[in-house]
Amino acid sequence: MDEKHRTIADIIDNVRRIFQILNEQSKKIERETGLTGPQLWTIKAIAESSPVRVLDLAKRIYLHPATVVGILDRLEARGYLLRRRSGDDRRVVWVELTEKGNGLLSSAPEVAQGLLASGLETLGGEKLRDINLSLVQLVAIFGAQKVPPQLIRSSEWNVPAGDHPSPEREKREP
Repeated sequence: MDEKHRTIADIIDNVRRIFQILNEQSKKIERETGLTGPQLWTIKAIAESSPVRVLDLAKRIYLHPATVVGILDRLEARGYLLRRRSGDDRRVVWVELTEKGNGLLSSAPEVAQGLLASGLETLGGEKLRDINLSLVQLVAIFGAQKVPPQLIRSSEWNVPAGDHPSPEREKREP
C-alpha cells in the first residue's frame, strides 16, 4: 500500500472513530438521563456558572442563542431549570438549575460536545485554523456546505428558527 492510500485509509478510519464516539456517547446519555447530549451539556454549563445569562450560556456551549432558548424551554418544562428576568434590565434572562437539575449531575456521563470544546479550547489559533480548514475541506468533499448544523441525535439546529434550509426554501433560492 502506498503512502497516499495509507493516509486516506487513516483519515477514513479517524472519521469513523469520531462518528462512533459521538453516537455511543449520545446513546449513553439518552439511556442514562433521558436527555439529548446538547440538553445535558447545557445543564453542565449552567452548573459551572449558575446563575448564568442566556447569552453567556450560548457562548459557553458554542450555540446560537435561539437554539439555546429552545433547549432551555424543554429543560424548564421538565423541571431541570428556572429562568428569571433581571430586575435591572428585563431583556436579560438568568438561568439556574433546580434541585432536580443539580441532582442529575452526580451520575451524568460525559458529553462528547463538551469534551470536544474543552480540547479545542486548549489549542492555539494556528492549530485551530488548520483543523477548521481541514474540516471545511471534508464538508466540501461531501458537498455539504449548505447542510445546516443539526445537533447530534437531536432535532435542534444551531441556527435561528427559519434560517436552516428546507426543501421548499432550497427550491426558491438560486
